Amino acid sequence: MEFLREDDDFSEGEDFLIEAAQLTLDIIRQQVERPVLTRRARINRDRLGAHARLVEDYFSENPKYPEHLFRRKIGFSGLQSCTSAIRQLAYGTSSDSFDEYLQMSERMERECIYKFCKCVIRLYAKKYLRKPNSHDIQQIYTFHEEVHGFPGVLGSLDCTHWEWDNCPTTWRVQFQRGDHPRPSFMLEAVASQDLWIWHVFFAASGSNNDINVLDQSPIYNDLIEGMAPGQQFICNNKTYKYRYYLVDGIYPQWATFVKSFTTRQTENDRRLYFQNRQEGARNDIERAFGVLKHKWHMIQHPTRDWKPSRIINALYAYV
Repeated sequence: MEFLREDDDFSEGEDFLIEAAQLTLDIIRQQVERPVLTRRARINRDRLGAHARLVEDYFSENPKYPEHLFRRKIGFSGLQSCTSAIRQLAYGTSSDSFDEYLQMSERMERECIYKFCKCVIRLYAKKYLRKPNSHDIQQIYTFHEEVHGFPGVLGSLDCTHWEWDNCPTTWRVQFQRGDHPRPSFMLEAVASQDLWIWHVFFAASGSNNDINVLDQSPIYNDLIEGMAPGQQFICNNKTYKYRYYLVDGIYPQWATFVKSFTTRQTENDRRLYFQNRQEGARNDIERAFGVLKHKWHMIQHPTRDWKPSRIINALYAYV
């Protein structure tokens, strides 16, 4: 770049000064208008438009989708955040699946599902996650005796697994068992004939079996502390004080557990008849697990959360 000399004519360098000044101003303007670099790209989403579109499709006087599609797609809430949470729970999709329609980021949709599960537990835990009272126990007794032929049974007890995809490496030995390819949590539940899951224990790691989970379970705390409702039942002209559960062969030989006979023990016709009735009645808990996984597809897939507390809240919200 050439500079002006004393003997140069000023008119010859006038154009050069103007161009240099203009170039300097352009550089300064570009630096001022340059956007601030952040780790996460910002997307301007039309949240108000998404809310208006949601109301027009489902909640207007003449909605685009009829009532049966409303219950299938949305459930019982019309708020944008609840829509995202219910769809994730029902369809088992990732958190960014409804970004185009709801205009919500992946992080925001994850927060929606966490808060939604907490609110569901706070509102409905006392009604649906409670132990049966004396009236409920008498109804369960009556139904099982009339339908299955088992007087005094409270329900079927069993366990199932929910795989954990994002289990930390240091915890994999604790949460993984040989017959399961991935780490998992174990769910212990008791279901009655109407698929009411009135007992849920979901905190044991997947490396346990049903007996280890039973040792940690609070299912017998009321009975040990003397707070269980006293409901006696009569079988073969004999009065029994404590109720019992229908279980499979892995559970211990307790008086409160009624198990089926093994194959070698079913040569007698009476034992074969008892085995068929016991296994038929114990299908209540299998049906309850099937309905739970079919209605909330997220349980069918490995959970992608990192924190066990949020996984536990989600499971209790499902039940």
